[in-house]
Amino acid sequence: MTSLHDTIHRVTQRITERSLPTRRAYLELMQREADQTPDRSTVSCSNLAHAYAGAEEDQAALMAHRGPNLGIVTAYNDMLSAHQPYGRYPDRMKIYAREMGATAQVAGGTPAMCDGVTQGQTGMELSLFSRDVIALSTAVALSHAVFDGVALLGICDKIVPGLLIGALRFGHLPAIFVPGGPMPTGIPNKEKQRVRQRYAEGKVGREELLASEAGSYHSPGTCTFYGTANSNQMMMEMMGLHIPGAAFIQPGTKLRQALDRAAVHRVLEIGGKGNDFRPLSRCVDEKSIVNAAVGLLATGGSTNHAIHIPAMARAAGIVIDWNDLAELSSAVPLLTRVYPNGAGDVNHFHNAGGMGYVIGELLDAGLAHPDLLTVGGDDLNAYSREPGLDKDDALEWREVGESGDDSMLRPVSNPFQPDGGMRLVQGNLGRATFKTSAVEEDRWTIEAPCRVFQTQKAVAEAFAAGELDRDVVVVVRFQGPRANGMPELHKLTPVLGVLQDRGYRVALITDGRMSGASGKVPAAIHCSPEALGGGPLSLLRDGDVVRLSAVDGTLATAADLSQREPAPMNEAQSGMGRELFAMFRQYADEAEQGGSAMLATAGL
Repeated sequence: MTSLHDTIHRVTQRITERSLPTRRAYLELMQREADQTPDRSTVSCSNLAHAYAGAEEDQAALMAHRGPNLGIVTAYNDMLSAHQPYGRYPDRMKIYAREMGATAQVAGGTPAMCDGVTQGQTGMELSLFSRDVIALSTAVALSHAVFDGVALLGICDKIVPGLLIGALRFGHLPAIFVPGGPMPTGIPNKEKQRVRQRYAEGKVGREELLASEAGSYHSPGTCTFYGTANSNQMMMEMMGLHIPGAAFIQPGTKLRQALDRAAVHRVLEIGGKGNDFRPLSRCVDEKSIVNAAVGLLATGGSTNHAIHIPAMARAAGIVIDWNDLAELSSAVPLLTRVYPNGAGDVNHFHNAGGMGYVIGELLDAGLAHPDLLTVGGDDLNAYSREPGLDKDDALEWREVGESGDDSMLRPVSNPFQPDGGMRLVQGNLGRATFKTSAVEEDRWTIEAPCRVFQTQKAVAEAFAAGELDRDVVVVVRFQGPRANGMPELHKLTPVLGVLQDRGYRVALITDGRMSGASGKVPAAIHCSPEALGGGPLSLLRDGDVVRLSAVDGTLATAADLSQREPAPMNEAQSGMGRELFAMFRQYADEAEQGGSAMLATAGL
């Protein structure tokens, strides 16, 4: 058996020691919940009658307590392509439960907003806090205390982290994530990127742009680029919270349906009434959190998880920070190049070997913890194989073998980069995340005068007026959690990409987020402390020379900031429901802690 890499061991030990009091308190709470949660047979008849009144053909079985009852928490809507397939899942899952002598009920629904729809729009300012709302909605769904296990239906950006945070507070129950899979591949990603940049330059109109976008996002299923949604699916595999290999099997296939059926059967098998009890609180521990981070780094995943991983960990009493992520990144090589870090999408990635190949390589090199309590096997080795159907259409798992495409998927012995490409930069402008895996190495250090903005729109206007046709560090401030909910600034990508293609040295610095689809322009994002409240970005002025370097980890200005007053924030936070989220903005903590008001006020 391969011994664990020294860095992985050291960081895991540090996280474990740092988390001792909070993890102990969490596990003690979960034990109390398990001890105090009443068996359904002791719940009052009136309560049970309310819970089972709408169960129709399952009502008699529920009343007689004939078997476990599975609670389904669904993020279904048919506006979000990734979640559209979930509309039919509950009816099928109830059938799968009956096959096991059990029942299933939809415990509740959660919001599921699409960042792709809200990019660049006012609604994006609700996006990060939708994670808190999803966690709260999950808690409401499970608060009825009539469930013996949980099936979580969610895929996209804030939805999986929110579902996991909420479910972890009911961690005395077993839980499993049931993904829906990606849509088939559309137009080539390079073509989509080309049309976006031509539109930003005014060389094509909306009709051509819309045709290009619709050719990419074209049917039910997850968007196929490797952004936050697909990074979520990767992490659930790395943590052992899926049926092995379930992440990237397309909707509407026999294999997809077989995996969904297996998920229902499995979560019922690992309940407290059997001999293989695997509560979520024990499946999510320090090792599984480290594995999630390792997977993120090895695959060049979404920068949004520099915020989500600390938040998910906190819900389980585990404390992880950006120093941990940066140190892990120094040891974990980049094994994949999936768009926007490469040409192919997640379908190509899966067909080349996918998660089974990545996990096998990481385990063989001692870069991931094998000894996890997973929902799908005795340890993480079960996830190093790929699922398929035998001649009778029964599920089986096969060895993956070699990479099917070394332009996309490589072994640890020959990686794309020797490190994971998630670097911590810091200095007198704060701390931030710099994702190097999609940026050419000669652009990892930028030093230039800055131009300071408060909105994406202002950047676009300056670009259109030719004011940015030079070497420039674009600073977009007052985009943090407390300022405006920390929206993604994805609309900046084509504009800055055009400037870079024109030969200028360009970088972005912001206390906001960039999409998991952010690409080739060097960027220091999630800057903490944020500008609102006197963070150092609020002290910058146009023309200050700023140095950003992923090589030496610098985020600094040579300007003397000590005598300056913070600039005011000028944007109103009302309209599009933003006023309803004032409490979330007021109490949110910094990005490095997860950017959550809910976790901060809960004392987690």
